[in-house]
Amino acid sequence: MYPEELVMPMKYELTDNGFDEMLTAQEVETVLKEKGTTLVVINSVCGCSAGTARPGVLLAVSQSEKKPDRLKTAFAGFDVEAVQQVREHLMPYPPSSPSIALFKDGELVHFIERHHIEGRPAELIASNLGAAFEEYC
Repeated sequence: MYPEELVMPMKYELTDNGFDEMLTAQEVETVLKEKGTTLVVINSVCGCSAGTARPGVLLAVSQSEKKPDRLKTAFAGFDVEAVQQVREHLMPYPPSSPSIALFKDGELVHFIERHHIEGRPAELIASNLGAAFEEYC
């Protein structure tokens, strides 16, 4: 597990901007059973990817006319139980952090893996998510 003092500023980047944390497997199951759309960000300490993933997600949410009903996050290497449970719903994709998943009525409809985040600017990530929001939200 990562130390709290390392993780918390990165958690706050999302939670201070409307994302709710999921900390347990039960929370994940409850959220994903709800009707409507849920955006889940598996947050990470990875500077090369998470450093653009978080700003990209926040940009997409702030600029898109259509938005997910719920904004959720869990932190890889810290919120272990919740992340493990989210990953059960991301199959057949391999574990990836950071990553961004859009669910509609509990079904995965759009997924951005780490290798789609690495080396990409926040604006490109936001554009990708904005298109998904337009289609599914």
